[in-house]
Amino acid sequence: MGHLRVMNTLLWILAVILVVSGIFALFRRQVLWGVVLIIVGLLVGPGGVSIFS
Repeated sequence: MGHLRVMNTLLWILAVILVVSGIFALFRRQVLWGVVLIIVGLLVGPGGVSIFS
């Protein structure tokens, strides 16, 4: 169970970093890159659809 909890935490951190980076990219007018980062962040996050499980 400890391994699963660590993996979920790491996935959350990665997802947050990706989504925040995507939002910053949108503010810099890099729309395509921002949208891609946000979508990947939502896919990686364990709260949504995780591509790793």
